[in-house]
This record gives sequence, C-alpha cells and structure tokens, in this order.
Amino acid sequence: MRIDIISLFPDMFAGPLGHSILKRAQDSGHIAVHVTNPRDFTYDKHHIADDYPFGGGSGMVMKPEPIFRAVENVVCTAKLTRRRIVLMCPGGQVFDQAKARELAGYEQLILVCGHYEGIDDRIRQYVVDEAVSIGDYVLTGGELPAMVITDAVARMLPGVLGADDGAQQDSFYNGLLEYPQYTRPRQFNGWEVPEVLLSGDHAKIERWRRKESLRTTLLRRPDLLAGMELSPLDHKLLEEIKTEQAGG
Repeated sequence: MRIDIISLFPDMFAGPLGHSILKRAQDSGHIAVHVTNPRDFTYDKHHIADDYPFGGGSGMVMKPEPIFRAVENVVCTAKLTRRRIVLMCPGGQVFDQAKARELAGYEQLILVCGHYEGIDDRIRQYVVDEAVSIGDYVLTGGELPAMVITDAVARMLPGVLGADDGAQQDSFYNGLLEYPQYTRPRQFNGWEVPEVLLSGDHAKIERWRRKESLRTTLLRRPDLLAGMELSPLDHKLLEEIKTEQAGG
C-alpha cells in the first residue's frame, strides 16, 4: 500500500515513521509512505501557501492551488486506480476501527493535512473524497491525525504485525475491547498471573479471553455491546460476569 501525506511540515513525520512497526512495515515493503510539502508547488518567489480569509476573520487559510497541485502530483506519480483522498478535518466523520479497515482496502491513501485556520473549502468540495476527524477536539493541524490514521491503517495490512491474526486481537477489531495481557514474571509484587493462562488448555484460555474481553467492554464501554450481534456463548458469559459482579 502507498500512503501519501500532504503537509506543510513534513519533518514532523520523521519520528513516527522511523521507528517500531511503521519502520518495519516500510522496510519489508508492506507500505510505502511519502510526505509531500504543498509549498513545493507554489510558484511565487516567497512560496506562499496561505492567505487571509475572504470576509475577514483571524488567522490564515491554506490556499487551494498548492494542495491541488500536490495531490495531482502524487496521483500521477503513483498511477494507482484504487485510491482514497482524505482530508484531516475536525468536522469530518469520526475515525474508528471500521474506517481503518475500510481505508486499508485501497492501493493508495492520500491524507491531506490542514493547518492554521484550515484549508480553502474548495479542496473539501472538489478534491478530496471525504473528511475524517480523530475526535471531537481541535488540534493545531492535521499532521497528528495523519500519523494516527497511518498507524491504524498499516496495522490492518496482512503481514505488517507478523502474525496473520495480530490485528484481530486488538481492541475494537471485533467490536469489543481487548482482553488483559500478561507476561513474565509469573508473580510480581505479590500479584499473580491468572492461573488459566498457565494451564496450556487452549480452549479454556480462549474462553477466558472472550469472557474478559466482554467484561472489559461491559465495564468501560457498554455502548459498544448495544450494537453487537452476540453469540449464545457471549450471552452466557455476560450472565456469568453480571452474577460475579453482584457477588453471586
């Protein structure tokens, strides 16, 4: 998969892209990430990429021409047909795991980062396919959301996490929060690892993990359960959890 990021501040991406899973994914060829500065597509001597808003108001607005040319350039360079152009915008659809899976299905993902007071709205109307937000709050620019989306989408690609089902164990992948994880030492500070995880009985371990995933979701995000299609086993496990909570 090719991910193109359009940003006035390309140096911001060096850290996140140069470490851990994203670095390994690039080194192994599972993803190719390119950051393009729209300022490189300005033709005045000062390379101006923003201007005052029509109608007055505070702050500066990013001009449409440099962004349009930058997007056009990465589209022509990649020559990929299955692509999605996404604007980072606090007024966009809230990004979630389902959206990450959807975006992972494209050959090319182009993430357009706004800054200052935002981007000339003609980019939203005529250039991008959709606008996405990572939450109901405002950031200085779209760079941090682009990093979040790049990481979340990359995890969905086969081979990026090593194990074929690695991403399927993550919180939200199947609608539930993830079950608790433990590692060595078996005992720390008097705190024990649950005995079932040491039993070697894979069926019991899988049942425990499903139950704890349901328990965590019920306690922290009960709203997620409302929209889920639960199996008969899930209903049974939830009844067990509620009985335990009631002290039964």
